[in-house]
Amino acid sequence: MTSRPDIDALLRRATESGDVPGVVAMAATADGPAYEGVFGTRALPAGPAMTADSVFWIASMTKAITSTAAMLLVERGKLALDSPIAEVLPALASPQVLEGFDAAGKPRLRPARRPITLRHLMTHTAGFGYDIWNADLLRYEEQKGIPGIISCENLALTMPLTFDPGEKWEYGINIDWIGKAVEAVSGRPLGAFFEENLFEPLGMKDTAFKLAAGHRTRLVGMHARQADDSLQPMPFEIPQEPEFQMGGGGLYGTAGDYLAFERLFLDGGRANGRQVLKPETVQAMSQNQMGALDVRLLRTAIPPYSNDAEFFPGMVKKWGLGFMINTERVPGGRSAGSLAWAGLGNTYFWIDPAKRIAGVIMTQIVPFADAKVLDLFGKFERAVYASLA
Repeated sequence: MTSRPDIDALLRRATESGDVPGVVAMAATADGPAYEGVFGTRALPAGPAMTADSVFWIASMTKAITSTAAMLLVERGKLALDSPIAEVLPALASPQVLEGFDAAGKPRLRPARRPITLRHLMTHTAGFGYDIWNADLLRYEEQKGIPGIISCENLALTMPLTFDPGEKWEYGINIDWIGKAVEAVSGRPLGAFFEENLFEPLGMKDTAFKLAAGHRTRLVGMHARQADDSLQPMPFEIPQEPEFQMGGGGLYGTAGDYLAFERLFLDGGRANGRQVLKPETVQAMSQNQMGALDVRLLRTAIPPYSNDAEFFPGMVKKWGLGFMINTERVPGGRSAGSLAWAGLGNTYFWIDPAKRIAGVIMTQIVPFADAKVLDLFGKFERAVYASLA
């Protein structure tokens, strides 16, 4: 893999200055790996050195994988984008919309005006939200005794919609329901379906819902950013014996594995000499699938876990079938029409089909949208494009 001293330097500075405890960053073109950088430590105060095969909680970077699994089933005629999802998930047959709370503080609910479809779920336009960015949903959970989604309890999915399907974009538990749909029509646990249909063909040997012993020896610790910008170790782990495998955010994996997944979208759905995904499916996933609706700012309702978050403020962003899409070129970086998203622990990726460049950067820090990590991510992306110019 080609050495990039300039990229090495900016990543090394971030660890030496204490901006991040450790970082793994990688990039590739359609021709193969283009950069790999590994700096710092897996855990404060004196954990082992970061390695290229360090294991991270990739959180919502799971969503693109779950969406891809669902699209494999669309290809096979097992799922349909625009049929009512209740045909395979009866629990979603009668969704309720939360309209607020009455004078006594009780939630006001009404039936949704239209059915939820797979397309709604995949584009985050079904009406589901997350408590972390929706104070009304947080209040509803507290009143009803519903656990947060990271509990991986089925009860966590029993949340109302915040609007009628197809009317807005709101980031939420949509992809967890898609994971349930994948299981329902495939007859396989979600992790097993991933392994057989994506991980094995792509060579993703270290990505899983459950941490094996070999993963734990390479696991990166979570850290919490303090008010003075320092970082403190934070105990954290996704339930290892969950009631359901969280298709919206439950995977652990390595940067190298995720880059292998990204490269699937640089090469028309091919990987390791196999056509894993049809080219027309890759194209559909990479295009705006939400019409005139736009991706919006995520305004935090739980500040310890997320800052207010928005990529490229002022730019119109769309959503495809699994990815955010920037509609304008990013100066010094990705092309218009690139695909991207992130994970709560400050892991980020992008896929640029036009220039056929993909990248990923991983840390383990909360709250999400950490200013120092976002700055490092932007610098890394620009340095990758400059090095490949």
